[in-house]
Amino acid sequence: MSLDRTDVERIAHLARLAISEPEIPEYTESLNSILTLIDQMQATPTDGIEPLAHPLDAVQRLRADTITETNQREQLQACAPAVENGLFLVPKVIE
Repeated sequence: MSLDRTDVERIAHLARLAISEPEIPEYTESLNSILTLIDQMQATPTDGIEPLAHPLDAVQRLRADTITETNQREQLQACAPAVENGLFLVPKVIE
């Protein structure tokens, strides 16, 4: 797939980019080289290759899920201007 001048102008318009006249050939060349690279990558045979979630076979060390702090809701809400059912009440900002 190859892009021409009108394609680049249309892409720039859709992306709301202001591209000057002298820049259009440079953008056309850059976008065409990107599309060529994509075509080369899509042509690579990948049958029998499993997709990777991460390039290294690493395992995330997890810590124990234990409670380390006590519930301080009452203390934290004591200075709040408005509280109801354990929730902070705030003014409505979206109509």
